[in-house]
Amino acid sequence: MLSIAVDVMSGDNEPREYVTGALHALRADAELHALLVGQPASIEPALADAPASLRERIALVPATQVVAMDESPREAIRRKKDSSMRVAIDLVKEGRAHACVSAGNTGALTATAHFVLKTLPGVERAAIMSAIPSAHGHTHMLDLGANTSATALQLRQFAEMGTIVARDVYGLESPRVGLLNVGEEDIKGHQVVQEAHALLSASGLRYVGFVEGGDIFSGAVDVVVTDGFTGNVALKTMEGLASLIADRLRREFTASLRDRLAGLIARPVLSRVAASLDTRRYNGACMVGLSGIVVKSHGSADRLAFARAISMAALAARRSLTAHIAQALVAQGS
Repeated sequence: MLSIAVDVMSGDNEPREYVTGALHALRADAELHALLVGQPASIEPALADAPASLRERIALVPATQVVAMDESPREAIRRKKDSSMRVAIDLVKEGRAHACVSAGNTGALTATAHFVLKTLPGVERAAIMSAIPSAHGHTHMLDLGANTSATALQLRQFAEMGTIVARDVYGLESPRVGLLNVGEEDIKGHQVVQEAHALLSASGLRYVGFVEGGDIFSGAVDVVVTDGFTGNVALKTMEGLASLIADRLRREFTASLRDRLAGLIARPVLSRVAASLDTRRYNGACMVGLSGIVVKSHGSADRLAFARAISMAALAARRSLTAHIAQALVAQGS
């Protein structure tokens, strides 16, 4: 059995939503075991109707505290040592879980994961990495929020780790790497991206140079590298745009009887497009560069999105994400 520690107390939703998400993940994966971390009084009612076949693959791990979404990372580390977030990460550290998942405060999760698990040798900072839908399938992007700023060396390390994950976990033979910038010309960008550009050009990676925001979706690159501030803004912009397009289409196809009929005819195509762009399908971002596997779920993830994050954690564990990164970095001399 593959054991995933699931923080069901952190995030914008009630624990029931995350517990139900864990049940969805267990139904989809017969070899998965969930360690539900949190306050038993909040977890047990959500399990009342769960079938015995699922209950036997669930264990409750008590935690008396919860890290609030607006809590400072420092306070979370100092004063919330028995929080569901901290306990879930501790389970990975202790070897009782192969990975952990949390929808909690990104800053607190990042700080706690660094404090408990530490980064791999040669890695200065872990980065949050996820797949973004694009013309060729997916573009892997990092950092998506772990580090509001990054040095040129850290951006190069992000590129190295992103390449390793895209190649060894997702099977891309020779991932193309681009550095996000305000333009493709070599003269553009501030000092940090210019320095990172020089480092990447000499790195031995398949570096294609600067890319713009539109290249995230164009299929021109496989890995896009940026700092966590820019990456998180870009990610939230994508999610907002996807919601706007979906809402606008619903309005247009219900504006009149003729529009509703047109909507019925177009429904199969619209359903496929909606499914391919559904942000819930891409929920779950790995923190790459740590000595253990931590997956960040969107704070407002519903049960289906949260189940996807758990599945992502299971995939990373099965494909030995941490070991692949550590071995590849040693081989590259980083």
